[in-house]
Amino acid sequence: DVKNRQVKAKQVTFHRKKNIQYYEISAKSNYNFEKPFLYLARKLAGDHNLHFVESPPSAPPEVHIDLAAQQQQEAELVAAASQPLLDDDDDTFE
Repeated sequence: DVKNRQVKAKQVTFHRKKNIQYYEISAKSNYNFEKPFLYLARKLAGDHNLHFVESPPSAPPEVHIDLAAQQQQEAELVAAASQPLLDDDDDTFE
């Protein structure tokens, strides 16, 4: 998934402008697929210690992510998150 990425880390800014939680996920490799659901469940329950019990096995990943490529992508996200935001007319979603 990382090799065929369509949206680059520096392009992912909407969540920062709107102060929304964001997770990098991949359905093809099962990477972080549960994190948005856990975040939402914790918010709805008002319990930040809530955790999921063991889930049933998911389908095997269609692709395997290279650990080095994954770490590089995460580093790019951290670097992109530290950059100042430009006003690019996202106000249409308010």
